[in-house]
Amino acid sequence: MRTNILFRVIVVLLLLFPGQLLAQDRQPAVAGSFYPGNADALKKELSQLFQNTSTQTDSSIAALIVPHAGYIFSGKVAATGYAQIPIGKAYKNVFVIGVSHRVRFSGVSIYPHGNYITPLGKIQVNDTLAEKLIAENSFIHFVPEAHQSEHSIEVQLPFLQSHLKKGYRIVPILTGDSNPATTRKLAKALLPYFTSDNLFIISTDFSHYPANATAQKVDKETADAILSGKPEQLQKVCQETAPNPPENVLTRLCGESGVLTLMEMVSGKPDYHYHQIIYQNSSVSSAGDPSRVVGYYAISVTRDNEQTFHLTENDQSYLLKLARSSIETYLKSGTVQKIAPGYPEGLQQHCGAFVTLIEDGKLRGCIGQFNPSIPLVEVVRNMAIAAATKDTRFQPVLLSEMKSIEIEISVLTPLHKIKNVEEFTPGKQGIYIKKGNRGGTYLPQVAEQTGWDREKMLSHCARDKAGIGWNGWKDAELYTYEAIVFHEK
Repeated sequence: MRTNILFRVIVVLLLLFPGQLLAQDRQPAVAGSFYPGNADALKKELSQLFQNTSTQTDSSIAALIVPHAGYIFSGKVAATGYAQIPIGKAYKNVFVIGVSHRVRFSGVSIYPHGNYITPLGKIQVNDTLAEKLIAENSFIHFVPEAHQSEHSIEVQLPFLQSHLKKGYRIVPILTGDSNPATTRKLAKALLPYFTSDNLFIISTDFSHYPANATAQKVDKETADAILSGKPEQLQKVCQETAPNPPENVLTRLCGESGVLTLMEMVSGKPDYHYHQIIYQNSSVSSAGDPSRVVGYYAISVTRDNEQTFHLTENDQSYLLKLARSSIETYLKSGTVQKIAPGYPEGLQQHCGAFVTLIEDGKLRGCIGQFNPSIPLVEVVRNMAIAAATKDTRFQPVLLSEMKSIEIEISVLTPLHKIKNVEEFTPGKQGIYIKKGNRGGTYLPQVAEQTGWDREKMLSHCARDKAGIGWNGWKDAELYTYEAIVFHEK
């Protein structure tokens, strides 16, 4: 009887909390072989590798292509790649895309339950995001045996732990095949997360196992194809290896699928740029054999720091219609309208937005969101409903009022923290003031509507929006942002 009761309890718990009960930290598999298994020895080796790098820190780095061999062979190349990232840079997530060397499977595997462990300690997995990607994409699974002894993700983690000093979580992704269709689907699934608050690490070695001279020639051809920014060019170069391989070249790029995923995400975006950082092959290592080498590159992808966010007229029209239909659907049925597939691609980006309702020239509701974890199209839908029903300054909007209400949308650029109030330009920029757990904002257009100068704008925002007093802005955190503002005509 007790056994039956216990069994039923376990079943219920599994149904209610499957991730928590099945969570199992992934233990290091190649510590002591690919890199030191002792924490002190590993720290010492990483310190030496970073000391010998050429550092050109660039806060605009979106992705790195780095090798995954033993540190004695590829450590300098990998460290030089990671050294391009400012140590103080903060990321929400680091997506690490490796390739399964030992277990073959179709599609993609993401580790969703538990964290990764290295001799330097635990590195947290964003299990919520991992489970979301698995749930929403039929080609993404969890293949436990693929992660168990795979090194292509693991060898990257000590570099992250050593170099990035601020909190982040990882999304560990393994590709099981190099099917171009899978690559394109993975790129589409990850594109909403290819933002400035996330970093992508693509783990790959280059040629296996030609002589030194052949490797240098072949690896340059492959790198040039990547630097072209054209996925089809890389596919063409890699396919040439199959029927007529150069002498002793087993593969040009073992992580081809991960590199192609990155290239698909970047393709057609002029604000992103590829940069070759360093090349070496294993012949330079004291343990290397110049007659049989593996090639290693570090390549970065950066986004323009002053990247101009742009919405087409079609984008704006779509968002305005979506905002109105979302409000009306909610007021009629109490349900949140589903967003049909096929909406404009530019609306997949993650950026904040405010939705403002105006009736007879007067404010009727306004609610927004900064730094969302969902695409812009979903932010506008959600904020439209909130502006109509949850702005505590007003009674909820009635369906009968919608004919007389005009909708205005403000799409926001990322917040930029300022140290001096002189950096804030009223009218051009909005202001967000934060002190403790209190905060408030004025959109850029408020300055034009009120005629306030900089100090009045700050004082009104501090007192009327953040609730911290007229002079509260003087010792608060200040952030600026810009907005693309459009409204129904």
